Amino acid sequence: MNEIVLNNSSMTVLNGCDLCAASEAFFHADRKLDFHVLIYVIEGVIYVTEDGVDYEVHPGEILFLKSGIRHFGKREIPKGTRWYFIHFYFLETHELPLFVPDSSPFVQYEPVKLAIALPKKLTGMSESSIEQQIQAFIAYFHSDDKMKKWSINLRLFDLLSQIAFYHNKEPEGRSLSDKICEYLNAHGCEPFSAALLEQHFFLSYKHMAAVFKKEKQLTLQQYHTRVRMTEACRLLRSTLMSVGEISKELGYHDMLYFSRCFHQFAGESPTEYRRKVKSFY
Repeated sequence: MNEIVLNNSSMTVLNGCDLCAASEAFFHADRKLDFHVLIYVIEGVIYVTEDGVDYEVHPGEILFLKSGIRHFGKREIPKGTRWYFIHFYFLETHELPLFVPDSSPFVQYEPVKLAIALPKKLTGMSESSIEQQIQAFIAYFHSDDKMKKWSINLRLFDLLSQIAFYHNKEPEGRSLSDKICEYLNAHGCEPFSAALLEQHFFLSYKHMAAVFKKEKQLTLQQYHTRVRMTEACRLLRSTLMSVGEISKELGYHDMLYFSRCFHQFAGESPTEYRRKVKSFY
């Protein structure tokens, strides 16, 4: 199917883009390019064959043609056909090492290589957010923005990402465990309450606990404690609040109990954690 794979360890490079209109009927050129092609038809139809597969691209449709593959036209593209094209290729980059010590108390970002195939063809894009983004990208390419040469490739990567994930977004219906996580995140400064969970979700606590443990590999109480301790770390790093004030802020009325919970979570006391943070300033 000659899919084009987009990944976060390659740099997307623009080769050219524009809006074209056919002043007369013509056949798609017979060629093999060293860059990929995005075609978005506004009016008319484009006929193109790639690797023995015939494609018809109608208004509101996107087609990607892969580099290194022969493309040609078997049927005449009618006069008046209008389309956007974007030519691009990828440059492989190397992952940069992180220079944050393992003992750092700050949240560390761990790079993960991700990849997703661009759809060969997308239909029904008329008046969609994707159409608007393509139009905006072409307009930006022709603008006088002094930052254009610096940022155009970043914008292209974002545009291609939006197209890649257009039909790969998470379903609207969230799982029960995700809804519970959202609830516990919003109530992290309150003591854990099974009764309130039952009232909010109209489900038995036993059922919710079983589903949550199966899907998240954590108990409800463990997740709630993690939410509170993560917030405690943030407050210790970014505020001048005392340990007692942070304890009360997070709904712990016993500071000693809070400190024990924090030690179990972080492997050190709140005071030691704050002292370690200062060494990284």
